Amino acid sequence: MSQSFLAFSSVTKKITMAIVGLFLIVFLLVHLGINLFLLPIHDEHKEWFAAAAHFMGTNWFIKAFEIVLMAAFLIHILMGIILQIENWMARGQGYKVASKSKTSFMSRYIIWTGITIFLFLILHFYNFYFIKLGILEAPLAANIAHPQEEHFFELAVWLFTTDNVFNILYLISFVALGIHLNHAFQSAFQTLGLNHKKYTPFIKGIGQAFSIIIPAGFMIIPLYFMFIA
Repeated sequence: MSQSFLAFSSVTKKITMAIVGLFLIVFLLVHLGINLFLLPIHDEHKEWFAAAAHFMGTNWFIKAFEIVLMAAFLIHILMGIILQIENWMARGQGYKVASKSKTSFMSRYIIWTGITIFLFLILHFYNFYFIKLGILEAPLAANIAHPQEEHFFELAVWLFTTDNVFNILYLISFVALGIHLNHAFQSAFQTLGLNHKKYTPFIKGIGQAFSIIIPAGFMIIPLYFMFIA
């Protein structure tokens, strides 16, 4: 009885993590679309970025979605940690997939890429979200006395143009995200039962494309400010 319950609980956690992970991938696409307004620096791009940031900070639906998003991050992180600990305790090995393919290399390190992403998320909150909430003040050098969402363009540009340590950490974090997505995307569909010789190659291809396009899109931003702007 106890073993059956634990088995069901493990499957439930994996399904929950898969669904939440796919939800977060959709969010990444939206977030990337807004961030790309930072490039290149033109007044109309600044206005578009400010308008998008203001809308996301004031619209009641987006505010409600923000709570859901935070819950999704916490659930995904918590489920990942629990599942990893269960795998270590049960097998003494890392997070695994059923097949011994090149994806297994990614799977062995998914917990560490996840931790890297989590640490970057804390840094991202420190630089933006906590300032938005008023928990922290904007850096004096950024010349933003009372930052609101529409001022995040100036704050983001200031960070990317003055802090190469931030840029390097940003780049490392999105390399980790690419590795994470490469395994996680396919694994999520496999967990949801969409594992078939007709569909798996297509899903794998989409996952590989996402794992390159999304991180590359984010990485273009610090590279632009480091070498072009």
